[in-house]
Amino acid sequence: MWAGLALRRQGRDQWLIRRTARLQDRVDAGRRLAPLVAPGIRADTLVVGLPRGGVVVAAEVAEVLEVPLDIIIVQKIGHPRQPELAIGALGENGVRVLDRHVLRSLGVTEQMAARAEAEAAEQLRQRVHRFRQGAPPRTMTGRHVVIVDDGIATGATARAACRVARAAGADRITVAVPVAPPGWETDFRPLAEELLCPATPRSFGSVGRFYADFRQTSDAEVLDRLHRADDVG
Repeated sequence: MWAGLALRRQGRDQWLIRRTARLQDRVDAGRRLAPLVAPGIRADTLVVGLPRGGVVVAAEVAEVLEVPLDIIIVQKIGHPRQPELAIGALGENGVRVLDRHVLRSLGVTEQMAARAEAEAAEQLRQRVHRFRQGAPPRTMTGRHVVIVDDGIATGATARAACRVARAAGADRITVAVPVAPPGWETDFRPLAEELLCPATPRSFGSVGRFYADFRQTSDAEVLDRLHRADDVG
């Protein structure tokens, strides 16, 4: 009897989680994520978002927790025939991450990967110019860096961001996202000291399906969030 009751309660709890896990938008995602990040905050904490959508989530986390905000600029290396599918990522300071499993499973040759990487490198250069606007990034040396995105699918971009932060001298790295597939932590454990995600649904599919509003974030919105954060802190 008690075992059956416990199973029914567990099933009800899982149903409630599924019902409440859907996010209204990236602002809502940031406000839900902030309480998970809060216990690990230090005096030197820096929250960084991944442009573009991750910056909106990160801005809310930084605002709620009253810590500085910056960005880590990384560029997805898209599959030559399916650009929306990441086969790797490039980051500032020469960071390069390739998903060897995806390359093998999809039959991507070295030549195909090289062409896709060259395109990504040019896009990265343009993004750095667009979002940095000549301003240097905030220092990460010796700091606790919280890397925030609007969700994780393959994780290549966020892994590149971890490598960028470590190369920039981060003392402690936290990766915080509102939604990710089950087992996402495996590939991040060598890269970050703390991994936070409130929702890891079994049937994942894509990040966007867990948002009521997942419209594309504009460059102007990213710059506005960064400027507002600069004005505050």
